[in-house]
Amino acid sequence: MIRIANGQGFWGDWLEAPVRLVEDGPIDYLILDYLAEVTMSIVQKQKQADPKLGYARDFPPLIGRIAARMKERGVKVIANAGGVNPRACADEVRRLAPQLKVAVVLGDDVFDRIADFQARGIELRNLDTNEPLREVASEITSANAYIGAFPLAEALATGADVVIAGRSTDTALALAPMIHAFGWKPDDYDKMAAGTIAGHIVECGAQCTGGNCIADWKTISDFANIGYPIIEAHEDGSFVITKHAGTGGRVSIDTVKEQLLYELGDPKRYIGPDCIADFTTVRLRDDGPDRVHVSGIRGAAPTEFLKVSISYLYGFKATGTLVYSWPDALEKAKAADSIVRARLEALGLQFEEICTEYFGANACHGPAAPPIPQPAEIMLRIGVRDKNKKSVDRFTRELIPLVLNGPPTATGYGDGRPSVREVVAYWPALIPRGEITTRVEVAQ
Repeated sequence: MIRIANGQGFWGDWLEAPVRLVEDGPIDYLILDYLAEVTMSIVQKQKQADPKLGYARDFPPLIGRIAARMKERGVKVIANAGGVNPRACADEVRRLAPQLKVAVVLGDDVFDRIADFQARGIELRNLDTNEPLREVASEITSANAYIGAFPLAEALATGADVVIAGRSTDTALALAPMIHAFGWKPDDYDKMAAGTIAGHIVECGAQCTGGNCIADWKTISDFANIGYPIIEAHEDGSFVITKHAGTGGRVSIDTVKEQLLYELGDPKRYIGPDCIADFTTVRLRDDGPDRVHVSGIRGAAPTEFLKVSISYLYGFKATGTLVYSWPDALEKAKAADSIVRARLEALGLQFEEICTEYFGANACHGPAAPPIPQPAEIMLRIGVRDKNKKSVDRFTRELIPLVLNGPPTATGYGDGRPSVREVVAYWPALIPRGEITTRVEVAQ
């Protein structure tokens, strides 16, 4: 049995979680998931501005902080913190923790290969719209294939203390140590599916240990010290989801079920780079306090394609807020929205989208929200999006004047005019698996 803990669900998750996982109990592997689709664009822009950047900058200081305890307890770290610059990330880890052996996994970044793909007829059509990538080719900011667990397992086989990848799948981080420790083969499809689903359960960190949990959330203990998830994985593909004893939160069949449904499409065909997992075969049983046993998982061969995550620039946006207080807070906010829209129309400004929300009334639930006769306050939020930056910039000058020339009791305008920001759009596509070749390097 091996114990695999996940200490980060995204770049920005609780900084103390991985430290506590290493210090508060036994684990063999610590996985850290930093990347989301928009994150790849952010790190690509950082690298373009500075060739030494382009990775999750929280990661090297964290490793420096826990390096001594990692060596003492024999903990290996696997992370996709490399973003679009795994080598630079590894260099910084080596600087802060020179006692650790670091390996990087390369090959997922295809940003510089887009023109070659198109010249050879690989269209990278949008999975949602079927449009060819040439429609936005000039605006692309990042392009990365989702790689699976075997390159990460290959990196572990070098004896590395830390494995740094770019855009691996979230689930591959958990599957890789199982492949490494148990010697699973690519055609062990049931085991591939088991490891993939284990990774899916823990990929969002504490979301499976009581965080963001709907079921009976008021009875979940000590959110301030919530425990992050641990997989107790067995060679036969069964596993237990748990957390360190004495930590807050809860592991139950309910918390695991909620996470199983996270970002799930067809439950019989959860497609990843290593297999197709059948979520309808999952069997859960209570295994004691804060322990859920998972078994019965079946899988099938992966497809001939890998998914590619592409981001591109799509115009500009700006969002501004005002707060109106009782009495008649909602009526005032609606009047303010009407004034702004009328003034924009008088200026001849049109936008691809203009969106208004009333926080405190219906921003989360829309028409399903119960009526509130006299809310104490309402936050008005108005946003616009368009390819014309000048139009968006002009909008930013129409909200703040309402403080003096609109309905009474406006407040919450301390930040002044809204800022204009670039819109980063997402383009999902498929690429033939053979186009992606990964390689492992040990940082020197």
